Amino acid sequence: MSTLIVPLADLDALPRGQRLIGVDLGIRTIGLALSDVGRSIASPLETIKRTKFSTDVKRLVELATRHGVGGFVIGLPLNMDGSEGPRAQATRAFVRNLAAHLPLPVALWDERLTTAAVTRTLLEADASRARRSDLVDKMAASYILQGALDRLAMARRTAMTERDGDA
Repeated sequence: MSTLIVPLADLDALPRGQRLIGVDLGIRTIGLALSDVGRSIASPLETIKRTKFSTDVKRLVELATRHGVGGFVIGLPLNMDGSEGPRAQATRAFVRNLAAHLPLPVALWDERLTTAAVTRTLLEADASRARRSDLVDKMAASYILQGALDRLAMARRTAMTERDGDA
């Protein structure tokens, strides 16, 4: 199986115990977050300083293997009007290139204003500029992943309510 872009709901069908990695793909860095095995809580994992694609992917493969990852949620940087610009196209190209190295499903998640929300939170916490720089990418990845996990949980609750209503 190659890396494949799937609807978010497909990630909920992964075997129990497999985690998800959230990805905030930037020009100079890749922020990463990791879900718990129950896929309900996202935690910042690390920030990769981008060098070469092969080096970046090697680190992603190492982390996915070490943490028992079954899939990825990658932030898709849409324009404010919802259209896809050059950054969204670059993200899609990254996912296509990832296919040869990491055969796991990928769901794309709208990441509009994610970095701004995280930066605002860090400013409110009075984090220094250097500290914000260290944290913003992996926290943005965590914000992306948590949004996706929350959506999955809401879909499960809705399905259970509908099922119970049919009984």
